[in-house]
Amino acid sequence: MAGTPHHSDVLIIGSGAAGLTAALNLADRFRVTVIAKGQMNEGSTAWAQGGIAAVLEPGDTFESHIEDTMIAGAGLNDREVVEMVVGGAPAAIERLIELGVPFNKEAGALHLTREGGHSHRRIVHVADATGWAVQEALLNAALAHRNITLVPDMVAIDLATSRHEQRYSGAGNVWGVYAVNKETSRVTLFTARATVLATGGAGRAYLFSTAPRGATGDGIAMAWRAGARVANMEMMQFHPTCLYNLEVKNFLITEAVRGEGGHLLLPDSGYRFMPDFDERAELAPRDIVARAIDHEIKRLGLDYVHLDISHRDPEFVKGHFPNIYEKLLTLGIDMTKEPIPVVPAQHYTCGGVVVDRDGRTDLPGLYAAGEVTQSGLHGANRLASNSLLECFVYGDAVANHIAGCWDDLPEPPAIRPWDESRVTDSDEEVVIKQNWTEIRRFMWNYVGIVRTTKRLERAAHRIKMLGDEISDYYGHFRVTPDLVELRNLHQAAELIVRSALARHESRGLHFNLDYPALADEALDTVLVP
Repeated sequence: MAGTPHHSDVLIIGSGAAGLTAALNLADRFRVTVIAKGQMNEGSTAWAQGGIAAVLEPGDTFESHIEDTMIAGAGLNDREVVEMVVGGAPAAIERLIELGVPFNKEAGALHLTREGGHSHRRIVHVADATGWAVQEALLNAALAHRNITLVPDMVAIDLATSRHEQRYSGAGNVWGVYAVNKETSRVTLFTARATVLATGGAGRAYLFSTAPRGATGDGIAMAWRAGARVANMEMMQFHPTCLYNLEVKNFLITEAVRGEGGHLLLPDSGYRFMPDFDERAELAPRDIVARAIDHEIKRLGLDYVHLDISHRDPEFVKGHFPNIYEKLLTLGIDMTKEPIPVVPAQHYTCGGVVVDRDGRTDLPGLYAAGEVTQSGLHGANRLASNSLLECFVYGDAVANHIAGCWDDLPEPPAIRPWDESRVTDSDEEVVIKQNWTEIRRFMWNYVGIVRTTKRLERAAHRIKMLGDEISDYYGHFRVTPDLVELRNLHQAAELIVRSALARHESRGLHFNLDYPALADEALDTVLVP
């Protein structure tokens, strides 16, 4: 059943830091609609514990932050993009303070913490729940703005493009999106002169992930189907320290626990193993720490390793990590007295939809910002706390470009309504659950932290088989939010595996035992539809 079409000047798909930053920058001039997949605060931003990287400490420099980012990214970064984002950080922090984000202070100045890969203390934070505070401030500002319409519970199905015009065109313009309501199952057409993808990553393609339930690669899959290039999808970041608990699947233990002196230990012997792998020990970049943990777990047949900060003063630990401390207490773990069992988990999608420095994709009328993109900032591995920063700087860049070229953006033509005349209600929902579980399991086992060509080929074979099944199902039954997510998850998995097979080297997050060496030249893996 189709809902009433909805038109605005600018449509933003996603209500996290990137989407709301763009919305707030545009709303003084334009009517903006922001659609979210669940509630407006359920995306990845609210889950970010760490903080935002910015050069604010005396003695720190932009050059140093740029170098740290390039080193973590294994040279795959676009230096001009890194310079733009790093340079935009202090102004982004200033604006968040104006919006009321209560960053931690010490002796009147912002308290800065340090995380792996950073040569200075440069992480501004709100205890260990920065993302939640940022999300709340942005959302409150959006709710108060008369030109912003927030629409929750809408799952985007596909971009409305020139192919969907009443008078068919092959021009490749994007005019909005078709989205299905979670409650009513009605499909609504949202149209606008400019559409912004701010849909986050594809972490839920993996069995163990710190990403929220909705991170199913929707924006990446929709942009790919519409004809946009996608790059570096093999660069999946695994966070080294996710809580190992069979009841609580994706609770993250922030990098800052290691930044403030936490040690990684083998459970039985208490042996501190990180110095064997890297001279920076626990403060090495995430890919090195995650691979070291993965190596020890596989070598010794462990379920987890220990992260221990109990040698620090208990009041210091409680003061710095109040939310983690409280959460662990409910699970019977006192981090001031005992170690925390941890395991690596998928954490961040470094690849995505190719964008330029204005956040423009290959398709006219379509912009993108945040984790859904491959902007050139992260390269082969994201430096801790650069991700929220990217959202603010690119949210700004997208808004500035849309406002600057507004007169060149045409009004959407008549678009065909959603057609359900040839489908029926599904009679076997179990197919969706089965395929979803299968994808996440083989992606974890075959396309995880350490890869081989044979494992990748096995994954590709399964993806092809499942693809036939999913498209057959999609062609016969009415869309449901679960079906849309499965289709996008499958598409994201295919792009990850294709990219991983194409890279014949080990660089950053992509580690293939068959190609352990670094290639002479750092090249992006660009897939063209």
